[in-house]
Amino acid sequence: MRDGHFYQFWVYIMGSRTGVLYIGMTGFFTQRIGQHKFGLIDGFTKKYGVDRLLYYEVYSDVGKAKRRELQLKGWRREKKIKLIETMNPRWADLAEHLGQQMLFKGQSLKEIP
Repeated sequence: MRDGHFYQFWVYIMGSRTGVLYIGMTGFFTQRIGQHKFGLIDGFTKKYGVDRLLYYEVYSDVGKAKRRELQLKGWRREKKIKLIETMNPRWADLAEHLGQQMLFKGQSLKEIP
């Protein structure tokens, strides 16, 4: 907590329908996931159609979150898949549920900047 505010940082794994995986870290979770889902960020995720949230963890310390992100990026694909399946055995797009809970009434995911 700093200045009376509690900060949260998310480490997440996104995937494409073709099996490409992407690991990221952010302090603005719903905004960042929306940007990935709608291809609003030029780069790897847009190029490879990585738009499905498969896994996430929440941290209150940015240093711990960054270390975890780097740790996961260093893992072999098989280990990443096992981690995803601990939370999401069916490989569902977890953003569908998060978006419904985190949007303002009447707002759609398409409205997220």
